[in-house]
Amino acid sequence: MTVFEDESGRPREGAGAGSTSWIGSPHPAVVADREGGVVEFNAAAADLFPRMGVGKGLDEVVPGWLAEAHRRLARPARTPAAAPARAVPAPLRGSHDGRLLRAHPTESGHGDVAWWLVDDSELTAAQDALRTERERHAILAEASTQLLASLNPDRCLEKAALLAADHLGDAALVVCPPVRNRSTVVTATGGGFRRTQLTLDPAGVPGLAEALQGFPPVPARWIDPGELPSWAVPEDFGGTPGSVAITPLPGHGVPAGALILLRRGGQRAFDASEELFARLFAARAGAALSAARLYAEQARVTRALIAELLPPQLHHVGGVDFAGGYRTSQDTERIGGDFYDVHPGTDDGQETLAVLGDVCGKGLDAAVLTGRIRSTVHALLPLAGDHQDVLRLLNGALLTARHTRFATLVLASVRRTGDRVRLRLTSAGHPRPLVLRTTGEVEEADTGGTLVGALPVVTGRSATVVLSPGETCLLYTDGITEARGGPLGSAMFGEERLRSVLADCVGLPAEAVVERVQMIAGDWVGRGPHDDMAVVAITAPNAPRPAAVDGRTPDGYPA
Repeated sequence: MTVFEDESGRPREGAGAGSTSWIGSPHPAVVADREGGVVEFNAAAADLFPRMGVGKGLDEVVPGWLAEAHRRLARPARTPAAAPARAVPAPLRGSHDGRLLRAHPTESGHGDVAWWLVDDSELTAAQDALRTERERHAILAEASTQLLASLNPDRCLEKAALLAADHLGDAALVVCPPVRNRSTVVTATGGGFRRTQLTLDPAGVPGLAEALQGFPPVPARWIDPGELPSWAVPEDFGGTPGSVAITPLPGHGVPAGALILLRRGGQRAFDASEELFARLFAARAGAALSAARLYAEQARVTRALIAELLPPQLHHVGGVDFAGGYRTSQDTERIGGDFYDVHPGTDDGQETLAVLGDVCGKGLDAAVLTGRIRSTVHALLPLAGDHQDVLRLLNGALLTARHTRFATLVLASVRRTGDRVRLRLTSAGHPRPLVLRTTGEVEEADTGGTLVGALPVVTGRSATVVLSPGETCLLYTDGITEARGGPLGSAMFGEERLRSVLADCVGLPAEAVVERVQMIAGDWVGRGPHDDMAVVAITAPNAPRPAAVDGRTPDGYPA
């Protein structure tokens, strides 16, 4: 069998009107004279045009677009020498009997024209399908970008509904799984979106209950638009639904909701390819919604846990001024391995217990242990009168834990007597507290001991310090003294420099002492790496504070 066209789709030489090689071609071919009469045709042409016959006019046997093209192309015969050069005519396109045909004309030079016809229906369908898939791919890429741009669940819901209404149907509804029998429904049309909270029965919409449980979608042809409840048809829809598609929004382990697509009556119904495209879109929307909800839940849990791990705000307790300051090793973190607490006495005249400590390590893992230590110390408050018992029981609790971290800390039992403040200090492997006298002299409390959580037995030596009005006791972690910085960036801040800074704080209130120490140490390290830093100042007030009313001082703090 002779093939009549080359790779470009044009007839090969020798396949024109003067050749018989085209008779057996599988493609239809018709030869007509300049008056439009059929001269020759092959079997394929006879199958395509059943009325084809020699001598008949093209108007009688072929589509009008082909006959008209022949009339424009045909011309009076000329001698080959007189005929001017003429470009090869471009192929024509037209339809016949549901087929898309491409017609290539070949002139004989004597007025006859051979028309070669190629069925382009499959090629055109493939090109249309390819173009549609490219458009859908672009839509999915845009949807992924916009949906993942926000980790806010509400914004993600709204964006999913708006994108679905813009690209998948005339309107879209995103239905969230019910919470306490109420579902969030976001409805979107070309005019915007609306959010509502509804008590609805998913069984009232065919396929919705299954979609909310994550089951495969019900085919759109099974859903009767007339059965939709009023809430499922937007008020500004502008007509009655003619076709409905419902697909689940798959999430991470649990369904993220369901997507309802509406198309107005008078338009074609959702076909299988559109339903598949809706499922691909729903997969991306469901993943984005699930990620946003997971992030929101983790953020809520994190906020709750961090709130318990953050150091408290310290004020005036039991006639004594307390102030604390904390800086984590990373400016992007809020909690770390240093901690402090102040526990007021439950009865009048009972000592206030202040605790400052440093856990081995940094970041979240260390913060978890600080929470455990703080909770344990709080439970041991009834035994706070004996620091050795507190340290012994705390050491036992840490040794039985699954972690292998240890900690250092200092306990300070504080009681005001007259205008003086008596402190009982016990260090467990921690830097010794510094005492600032009104003379500017800085003393070191004579206390020491072993760290907790490392050895079976913990020992400690307590020291008693009395503060006169205006004097301060400073508790601090080694993050202050071991901070490296300065002009060369590698020198340690050191205890001597801390003593010098503290000596300049004579007469300052507790909050001012903490702020100054933190400011000088922060300037020393600059932007360089550093450990967690914690400071607590305990100051004997210079003057008696105003009398309390209903247990609170005039400035609002507990008495």
